[in-house]
Amino acid sequence: VGQLYARESVPVSHLKEMNLPLPEKVQAAGLATRLNIKVANRDLYGSDFIALLEFETEFKGAPQGWAVIERSRGGQLFGKPLRFDSTTGELDLPLERHLRQALLEAETIRDQVDTMVEQQVRVISSQLEKLRLEKRRKQLNNQLSDEFLQHYVLSKSRLEKELALVQTELDTLRAPLEKQFLYLVDMQGETVSVPLSEILDFWYPNDMNFAQKLAEWGKQAWRFLSESPRESNSEGGVFPAIFGTVFLVIIMSIIVMPLGVIAAIYLHEYAQEGAFTRMIRVAVINLAGVPSIVYGVFGLGFFVYTIGASVDNLFYAERLPTPTFGTPGLLWSALTLAVLTLPVVIVATEEGLSRIPISVRHGSLALGATQFETIWRIVLPMASPAIITGLILAIARAAGEVAPLMLVGAVKLASSLPVDGEFPFIHLERKFMHLGFHIYDIGFQTNNIEAARPLVYATSFLLVTVIVALNLTAISIRNNLREKYRTLGQD
Repeated sequence: VGQLYARESVPVSHLKEMNLPLPEKVQAAGLATRLNIKVANRDLYGSDFIALLEFETEFKGAPQGWAVIERSRGGQLFGKPLRFDSTTGELDLPLERHLRQALLEAETIRDQVDTMVEQQVRVISSQLEKLRLEKRRKQLNNQLSDEFLQHYVLSKSRLEKELALVQTELDTLRAPLEKQFLYLVDMQGETVSVPLSEILDFWYPNDMNFAQKLAEWGKQAWRFLSESPRESNSEGGVFPAIFGTVFLVIIMSIIVMPLGVIAAIYLHEYAQEGAFTRMIRVAVINLAGVPSIVYGVFGLGFFVYTIGASVDNLFYAERLPTPTFGTPGLLWSALTLAVLTLPVVIVATEEGLSRIPISVRHGSLALGATQFETIWRIVLPMASPAIITGLILAIARAAGEVAPLMLVGAVKLASSLPVDGEFPFIHLERKFMHLGFHIYDIGFQTNNIEAARPLVYATSFLLVTVIVALNLTAISIRNNLREKYRTLGQD
């Protein structure tokens, strides 16, 4: 029993070594059809997929009563549910209603566990870490006193007791989930038990009508967008990667736009035309053609190992040898992409500045405005559509970059988001997930490529959607600005 994933035609000549008795139809056609079937139950069969020749199959159909069990680990499980044992005893049919109710209760317990981990375990662990760092800081400054050591021991003991109590509460919450089991029969007729703690969802695909299938598809799509990855990124959702991609682009834009606009204003409005200025313009244009991996190496060597290590030595000495900023992270990734997209912003802004008539500048100066006031109040607003065009081009290039991010901050799995409830709330030193790197990882680094293939396609489509959404936002802003200043004779 399995789900048909794909079919392909295989020449009969390739099957001769298998010594299979081929039907006359297949021999006459010269081609056999190979079926790629997902049987799931990876922990039982060793693989999610099997390959069969179509003429080897005895029956094709959609048997009723077979369920797909979504598990937190081990992948999906296909089976026919037999019974469900709960903490109140064995429950007979209707099985689906009892299991659905148990899953709702399990989801409530998981939410409680996640809340306790976020609000208590992480807070206490953070306090313990701050206490350790305070002791380390005083040791480095030769300020360690008996009074502080006594305070340190008492505080550490108190926090460890609080942490132990919270862990006990968590174990108490999780215990009922480990005592409830769903029993199923697999395609080989063997009975399989699955603890409720591992079951995330279930559905009966062959028993659904079109509306139910559409509703189930919508639910799975929402889980894909809102949940974190599982099973080495080959299952689960991509929310951390979506958040990391969008947040990285925002930070990059905040950095690159002021730098690019200031550089373009200097080159166009202040710098004297000459060989040096022309050389700078040529250098800027040539920078746009440098391979992105070169920027990644530059970011790793200059931002991470030079600036980051210096920041750690100056401000985070008590954390050493564990680096804080002297390791790849979000800030260095944003700076690297800002350097990568800087030529695009400079060129686009200069093009916009060059389209503003010189008479506008002369009129402003004749009315008594300074050159700075002319640029700030007249030139920049009129050039804003071109500046936003530079932002659009920068976003389009930066959002899809993967090679430099592999060196300066993107990781396979990030334990926490760059933004959370812990002060200072935005943590630019943290590593992050990125949709582009996520596609590379699940497409080329996973052991279960067949199971991950749909995830590769879905994530690729999602990355394109995110980039299009960011670009459409910037385009709408540009169009509004263009209409606002159209009365001045500029498009």
